[in-house]
Amino acid sequence: MHLDFERDIVEIQQQIDKLLDLAERRGIDVSDEVTVLRQKLEDLKTQTYDNLTPMEQVQVARHPERPYTLDYVQRMFTDWVELHGDRNFRDDEAVVGGWARLGSRSVMIVGQQKGRDMKENLRRNFGMPHPEGYRKALRLMRQAEKFGRPVVCFIDTPGAYPGIGSEERGIGEAIAFNLREMSRLEVPVVSAVIGEGMSGGALGIGLTDRILMMEHSIYSVISPEGCAAILWRSAEHKQAAATALRLTADDLLELGVADEIVPEPAGGAHTDWDGAADQLSEALGRTLDTLGKLSTKKLLQQRWAKYEAIGAWREA
Repeated sequence: MHLDFERDIVEIQQQIDKLLDLAERRGIDVSDEVTVLRQKLEDLKTQTYDNLTPMEQVQVARHPERPYTLDYVQRMFTDWVELHGDRNFRDDEAVVGGWARLGSRSVMIVGQQKGRDMKENLRRNFGMPHPEGYRKALRLMRQAEKFGRPVVCFIDTPGAYPGIGSEERGIGEAIAFNLREMSRLEVPVVSAVIGEGMSGGALGIGLTDRILMMEHSIYSVISPEGCAAILWRSAEHKQAAATALRLTADDLLELGVADEIVPEPAGGAHTDWDGAADQLSEALGRTLDTLGKLSTKKLLQQRWAKYEAIGAWREA
């Protein structure tokens, strides 16, 4: 799948593929031509992705070929042991979690997981958790606290599931309860926005000591389409809504919501899963090293100060 603004990038890649195919079939040396085209391709990727509009950033964040939580787990961690269920209702597969090692450090992983095809998306509810998903997440975080291990959260959801069953089982209460309890956890908690972090669905595992954002991820109280439908009564104004929401990683770093932007490979994380995982692994390890040096008292003080400062302003 290719996005509209990637048309020129795709054309150059096709030229390279044709040359390589010709070289293989006829034994022709095309190394010089391929080198020139590859350099042109990298330059074009960099130029294109450095100048994306907010709505184009949204498209990249939602790209179906971006790495999801379990793709990062496979590449960044060892000794992964998945844990299931909220011990109350059922196992919500839109949320995955378990023990793993980041380098030599034992951590608890909690993340939102989308599917790669329709069958898996139905099983994982398109990455939209039910209340039991958030209750499972909190159960795992409390287990990490019991053993004095840090928590790493991967945020990637279009929002919590708003269906009747979800409402009947208390989706709003589950998210609110997580916010309160995460503010009190006595171990380091770090979140990484790897795709789209939308609304309370993202916040339910997002109240953390540090928020890392992949370069082309987004984080917002509402989707551009939802915002446009409310303000303009039409999703056609999603471009304006995306700009007004200030949902890109650059915007959120400037606003003090995000703490660090993790660079993605040229052309976005969907073009190089291993490269994206290497960048995120380094950032997470460095962040956990810093937080691990803090006393529990200092950790909680800094966490409270971080969220009290968000949205604060003063008139001149």
